[in-house]
Amino acid sequence: MPPSSICQEPTNLHDLCCLLPFDSLVARFPFFPIASSSVPLNSTYLYRRSPSLAALPGRASSSLSSKLNRLWSEFNRFSRIHCERRASIGFASLGVSGGEIRLDDEGPSVVEEDGAPVNGVVECERSKKVLILMSDTGGGHRASAEAIKAAFNQEFGEEYQVFVTDLWTDHTPWPFNQLPRSYNFLVKHGALWKMTYYGSAPRLVHQPHFAATSTLIARAKGLLKKIIFTTVVTDLSTCHPTWFHRLVTRCYCPSTEVAKRALKAGLQPSQIKVYGLPVRPSFVKPIRPKVELRRDLGMDEDLPAVLLMGGGEGMGPIEATARALGDSLYSENLGEHIGQILIICGRNRKLANRLQSIDWKVPVQVKGFVTKMEECMGACDCIITKAGPGTIAEAMIRGLPIILNDYIAGQEVGNVPFVVDNGCGKFSKSPKEIAKIVAEWFGPKSDEFRAMSQNALKLARPDAVFKIVHDLHELVRERSLVPQYSCAA
Repeated sequence: MPPSSICQEPTNLHDLCCLLPFDSLVARFPFFPIASSSVPLNSTYLYRRSPSLAALPGRASSSLSSKLNRLWSEFNRFSRIHCERRASIGFASLGVSGGEIRLDDEGPSVVEEDGAPVNGVVECERSKKVLILMSDTGGGHRASAEAIKAAFNQEFGEEYQVFVTDLWTDHTPWPFNQLPRSYNFLVKHGALWKMTYYGSAPRLVHQPHFAATSTLIARAKGLLKKIIFTTVVTDLSTCHPTWFHRLVTRCYCPSTEVAKRALKAGLQPSQIKVYGLPVRPSFVKPIRPKVELRRDLGMDEDLPAVLLMGGGEGMGPIEATARALGDSLYSENLGEHIGQILIICGRNRKLANRLQSIDWKVPVQVKGFVTKMEECMGACDCIITKAGPGTIAEAMIRGLPIILNDYIAGQEVGNVPFVVDNGCGKFSKSPKEIAKIVAEWFGPKSDEFRAMSQNALKLARPDAVFKIVHDLHELVRERSLVPQYSCAA
């Protein structure tokens, strides 16, 4: 029997690509239709004329439409060139040397039965590689990506190598790599953000957003049969249509509401899994007693505590709310404290400095950006925050009643009824009203307070990240017979 010949395929492939689309201006570009000669192999585009264009006079409409088509064609060609050539999304671009994924010069070892390769393929022992694509817009997407990475390391050790990369900053040319920086500016200017969010939902083109470019390129290159592409949705309820792409192997949804939206977007039930929002594995582990946590944080060991935070960037009416809490948690009649405050300012140093300079009536601890949020939540009894999905999911795991004081238009709107309708908390933008709610929870309405804590625990899904990584592992295992090297007689 003649020896088998080994046909080497490109060695920069990975086993799994996980997309975490993001909520910034850059996520709102549809993938524009282009001339048929430029369409990637097997690509499909669904074009629908805008009513506003259709209403124009025939000649003007035709001229304008032609100009728009040429503009879109040029934009799409530019995007594909940079994504395919200049900004390839692979392990080489992450600083992983080719030697880490290239087999020895002597050739791969062939698993044989009676001198023949098993199933006609070569099995090579190597770490499986996972590429997580996200963008640092706010703190939620990075947190979810790091949670998945930590869960892989905890559950499978060296069996997987996980790489987290900022898709836009690291893999797109100027000016696109600068657009994530616009996120904080946009969300602080509500009208501008609403225009960006709602105005960019696909109208002329119903095609998932720019973050899915890697999937389209992979399909054109025939890689979808070898690499598993998945999406992890990090919005609890309302979410932009660009979250969903019909080519993904799996779409992990945090709630049934998001799953319904995925079905409406054209995904099949077999592609959708509802596991919950992935949070850091540290939230699943038992924590130290509340007294010890408070002692380490410099808090009073006995007073009820409220956690006030505004996300990774320290956004929202934190200072006004803190001042209102300082007044409401001090009883003038009794002349004593009825509660204390732990304030997380994130990266907002100016805010932290202002708060630290205030002469408070009640015990107050001011922190900057913290990495052990599970300990901060474990030291408190309730939380005041904007409607960020990650913070909501973490608070529910800790059983904290939630007061939502703000939300980002679009993707966070649905998080408010998600919390309120499930009896896990309340919503108010008024600092005085928020302070009143907390004072009542720490006093005459303690029964309502305890009921909300129990509801939060019932809704929590602490094992979501582990279910996701185990399902990903199963997908990789099912495709384990499609290696980087194939055998031909």
